[in-house]
Amino acid sequence: MSESLPVIIVTVGDPAGVGPEVVRKALADPAIIALARWRVIDQPAPPHITMGRLSAECGRVALEYVRQAVDLCLREEANAMVTAPINKEAVALSGEEFTGHTEFIAALCGAAESYMLLVNDRLSVIHVSTHRSLRSACELSPQRVLDTIRMGHQSLSWLGVPNGRIAVCGLNPHAGENGLFGDEDQKVIAPAVEAAQAEGIPCEGPLPPDTTFLKGVRGQYQMVVAMYHDQGHIPMKLLDFEHTVNVTLGLPIIRTSVDHGTAFDIAGRGLADAENMKAAMKLAVTMVRNRVAPSPISP
Repeated sequence: MSESLPVIIVTVGDPAGVGPEVVRKALADPAIIALARWRVIDQPAPPHITMGRLSAECGRVALEYVRQAVDLCLREEANAMVTAPINKEAVALSGEEFTGHTEFIAALCGAAESYMLLVNDRLSVIHVSTHRSLRSACELSPQRVLDTIRMGHQSLSWLGVPNGRIAVCGLNPHAGENGLFGDEDQKVIAPAVEAAQAEGIPCEGPLPPDTTFLKGVRGQYQMVVAMYHDQGHIPMKLLDFEHTVNVTLGLPIIRTSVDHGTAFDIAGRGLADAENMKAAMKLAVTMVRNRVAPSPISP
């Protein structure tokens, strides 16, 4: 395989879930194989695996796979990493503190802030907050909103859409309706949008969340800034579940992931669809090409 291709690490996630299957199926596709030098991390493996069952040992090794992948990327022995799903309950059984892949990888990288981006062929969504309660997600700060807009703007160039237009959702129904349904939109989000506009970022908001995504799908915007997890995830998964990829931003490395879970109900039955894993792999290659030229890496 050409030495000019990037080296990309793939983790199999929870060994009792569908991760190993979707990785294997994706790498059986010649079109995927041709894109990069793929390295799969699936060792160490638990000695006894019951497919589709929660296991503390599977939770522990799933995190170990991620640690290995992050280390290779930080040491510049790989250009990017792609992750299969981890089961949060299995990790909790192992005794490890874990709220999600995004936060875990950010901590390993020593990143002060991280951002979750969802990408498919029709739209991209970046989140101000992710794995936290809805009550705490409503505690917005203008700085976090501004930083999210900035990161989204920067990421559009890595996705091959430089200077794309960004829509910033409001927090409340109808973006607060001029204070009738809460004042966060006017007091917190609007100042952040104005500051981003002053920096030359093509963005608008706060906009009513219930219509913003429709306008994005119709081409008025290339990215949406969502205020919390479900505000961004529900429309994106409804729009294109199989091809929506999860990207962690704010890191010194490139990381993409499938946007589905371990699917214990079908694990080990040969029924898992690898399309989402293929999409995550393709996006990792695109981001390597657009963000930085691949460094010389030993085979």
